[in-house]
Amino acid sequence: MLQRKNVRAVVWVIAFGLTFASVYLILSHSSPYKIVKMVYRRMRSKFGPAEPTPTFPPGMWVRGRDETKLSPEQREEMEKLAAIGYTSGYSPATSRTGVTIYDRNTAFDGLNFYTSGHAPEAILMNMKGEELHKWHLDFDQFSPDRRPTGLDRTTFWRRAHLFENGDILAIFEGLGLIKLNKDSKLLWGFQGGAHHDLDVLEDGTIYVLTRAPKILPSINPDHPVLEDFITVLDAQGKVKNNVSIVKAIESSAYAGIIRKTSMIGDIFHTNAIRFLDGSLESKAPFLKKGNVLISLCYTDTLAIVDMEQSKVVWALSGEWKRQHDPVLLSSGHLLLFDNEGPSQKRSRVLEMDILTGQIFWSYESPLFYSPILGSNKRLPNGNTLISESWFGRSFEVTPDHKIVWEFHNPHRAGSNQKFVAVLPDLERVPISQAGWLKR
Repeated sequence: MLQRKNVRAVVWVIAFGLTFASVYLILSHSSPYKIVKMVYRRMRSKFGPAEPTPTFPPGMWVRGRDETKLSPEQREEMEKLAAIGYTSGYSPATSRTGVTIYDRNTAFDGLNFYTSGHAPEAILMNMKGEELHKWHLDFDQFSPDRRPTGLDRTTFWRRAHLFENGDILAIFEGLGLIKLNKDSKLLWGFQGGAHHDLDVLEDGTIYVLTRAPKILPSINPDHPVLEDFITVLDAQGKVKNNVSIVKAIESSAYAGIIRKTSMIGDIFHTNAIRFLDGSLESKAPFLKKGNVLISLCYTDTLAIVDMEQSKVVWALSGEWKRQHDPVLLSSGHLLLFDNEGPSQKRSRVLEMDILTGQIFWSYESPLFYSPILGSNKRLPNGNTLISESWFGRSFEVTPDHKIVWEFHNPHRAGSNQKFVAVLPDLERVPISQAGWLKR
């Protein structure tokens, strides 16, 4: 038997609990079911059996977009996309993997070369999504004695470059650069911390981003930071030049960029590199041949480095945020993947004047978002090829925003195939560049 004072205590506890729950329900607009569900989940997590952990192969995977939770605007956009499949010249999209939209009359014809988060490999496919060739090399074959810590970047390639003879270059993110022949035989490897991006000249010279952890007293005397470099390699992978991006900024009129960094860890997250061929030098001296355009993601800044002076000679920030893949067009405009610019969870592609930042063209959609990664290419027919990397999707749009080709990464994993491998990059290459396939 409970004593009277104990009964009173129990009653007071129950009354207080009911009062608190009522107030919470009113203020949070939650239903009693949600409260019970929340309590049940917490009790289960503490005392019940563990929830099963999804299993899928090594690589870089994300949960696919849940199209059952779209807003009315997104549903309308989805209906428009679905309707395209019934337009004359299109192949009806029967599933959300592989090529789901293909307007043969409007899409720029060619082959598609891409890397994917599912494996350390690159794939060449035709416009219908049929695989024509694949290159593959495991990290252990490149560096058998090296065991990286932290995020496993050995299980996929961040970016690759296809040569006309079927050779390729590929980046193991933050670890190194490899060159393979068309049969995936390793020709050489460069273990210099290559990351994110590279550019290859006609003579085989390679411009690649590299990095190394260092204590830089001018940045942070107590903790190491990642120092980014522009590294120049010859066609055999031997270092010809190496320019520190930190020092190139500090020695320039744009040293204030340093103050925009976190001063710790990956301070710039440099994610793109483009060699300037000098064809636009008449527009501005900083566009001279030999200079290099880079993207400093964490400071929302684009910059041009004079490699002879090892100094930044131009920099620009604008309406974009966490940008990727700046591409200088023959018109003098700049194409840019703006990951976070217009609003939260909305990406866009911008075409703007590199001198003023004035925007001339853009593409955005309620269904278009990639918080990281992302790429854009202007095709010879004026269309733009875009990779929405995070959701494993690439698509081609016309200047008036019509989608005329769309590809969803078919590499899926997890229960009910809920996870899709990210699609770091996809580019359209001329059919003439694959003559080696017949040999």
